[in-house]
Amino acid sequence: MPEFKAFFDQLATFCRVLLFDKAGVGLSDPVPKVRTLDDRAAEIEAVMDAVGFGKPVLFGMSEGGPQSIVFAAKRPERTRALILYGAYSALLADSWDDLARGLEYDPAKLRARFLTEFGEKYTPSIKQLIRFQEFARAVATNSAWGSGVMAKMMFPSVRSTRQLAMFERMSASPGMFRATLEANFRTDVRPILPTLTTPTLVIHAREDTMPVQDGRYLADHIPGARYLEVEGVDHAPWFTDPDAILTQIEEFLTGSHAAPSQAHRALRSVLFTDIVASTQRAAATGDERWRAVLHRFGEITAELTGRFGGTVVKSTGDGHLATFDGPTQAIRCAEALRAEAETLGIEIRAGIHTGECELLDADIGGLAVHIAARICGQAAAGDILVSRTVRDLVVGSGTGFEDRGSVELRGVPGTWQLLAVDRHGARAGSLEAELASIPTPGPRTVMRRSDRAVEVMARRTPWILRGMGRLAPAAYGRR
Repeated sequence: MPEFKAFFDQLATFCRVLLFDKAGVGLSDPVPKVRTLDDRAAEIEAVMDAVGFGKPVLFGMSEGGPQSIVFAAKRPERTRALILYGAYSALLADSWDDLARGLEYDPAKLRARFLTEFGEKYTPSIKQLIRFQEFARAVATNSAWGSGVMAKMMFPSVRSTRQLAMFERMSASPGMFRATLEANFRTDVRPILPTLTTPTLVIHAREDTMPVQDGRYLADHIPGARYLEVEGVDHAPWFTDPDAILTQIEEFLTGSHAAPSQAHRALRSVLFTDIVASTQRAAATGDERWRAVLHRFGEITAELTGRFGGTVVKSTGDGHLATFDGPTQAIRCAEALRAEAETLGIEIRAGIHTGECELLDADIGGLAVHIAARICGQAAAGDILVSRTVRDLVVGSGTGFEDRGSVELRGVPGTWQLLAVDRHGARAGSLEAELASIPTPGPRTVMRRSDRAVEVMARRTPWILRGMGRLAPAAYGRR
């Protein structure tokens, strides 16, 4: 695609550009299951480390948007700036659930849900929702992947359906694509947006299949974000007014000096644990023996927290405060701590929340810490309670939840939906269990012989493909 190459060639005139295939897609190795947002953020950092990028600009397109948002919130000290194209914060899973179960899709019902969740300004029209529903239905039924039909919905300016079909087959297997899209429908990064301190540019095409209201919402809810809305129908900046987009990106990155990000604040998952009925147990066992139990549980907490990549911030007397880069690790650590506590003859309860924290020298502060503490206070013996924010960030991890309803947390504004981590994981037949069990083989399982020939040329003699592209410019629509 000459447009693709020209776009990144121009981008490379004022910055060093690195593109990479995420795990499970393109030339990357297959993965056994769908990747969580935490996994994708870890991939970004792994690639940065491998090539020596200390503090790059992240350019997140489509689903790469939420992944880049999570990384920038977790690692502000490693993110110079954030550019989002055709991205979103939440897609609302109701539409996917209906489609996946073969039910009739009601765009008016979904629009009403959008109005409740987002408000009129950020709610797509019925026409926009119908267009997006057609794409989602094709994904849910898994009937068209490899034919070019779905890519054509996202890139209508490309005239060659045959080329788009090859693109689909070479980029991902049907299972990986379906698992990825289903996970996208279930994630929700809205609570993270206000925590971003990184200079941000949001770009969206007005007639993109991904409704333009998603871009407007991002720009309005990321502090200090710039917004560029361009005419176009394609879900790719190299087809949609690339000159205007590249000019704005260059000015954004080189023409101004944004305030440095507040590196002492970052997104963290906060875990509070508390030993249930500790006073009664101390009285029953005696002070000396109880101190030995507390000491041993402290050692176990330090060991398990480190194993799951977290940091014990401090002891709270009968429990501990620990932080983690991602909520999945916090949940797994809490589950392990609960099991170890039971072997010591004690019960714990735990509360987890993900939000912006103030990183102090040997402590941690911020509203997220207070929320996690209040959630822990709502838990019963053996419970691991989490906020809805945590639930929405661990989609695809195989974690099951039981809804515990909405409550008011003392000293925290609003009402909060709380969920308990299911001891047995995602229940059989649940949508999370189905998502975690979708097979995700690599793309080579569906590639044709001709696809593999092109792949070999792309690896060994890319100049042949570039020459073919220059000879056939009429195969592509131009705007």
